[in-house]
Amino acid sequence: MIAGLLTGFAAIPWIRTALRHGAIALTVLLFLFALRRSGERTGRLAERLENLEETNDVQRRMLEAAARRPRDRNELADRLRDGRF
Repeated sequence: MIAGLLTGFAAIPWIRTALRHGAIALTVLLFLFALRRSGERTGRLAERLENLEETNDVQRRMLEAAARRPRDRNELADRLRDGRF
C-alpha cells in the first residue's frame, strides 16, 4: 500500500522535483545545525582553556610568593627591621 503510494508520487515529475528540492533543503539545514553545534563546542573549549590559564597564573603567583616568604622567625624579624616586608 505505502510502496504503491510512494511509487505513484515518484512517477509525477513535479513531485519528483519537489522531493529533490526538499532533500537538498534538509541537507543544508542539517549542515547548518551541525556547524552551529560545532561552534558552540569550540566556544566552550575556548572558555575552559581561558579559565585553566587563569587558574595556572594564580597558582604560579602563589608559588612565587611562597618562595619569597621568610624561612623562620629570625628572618621575619630581620625583614621587619629593614623595612623589606
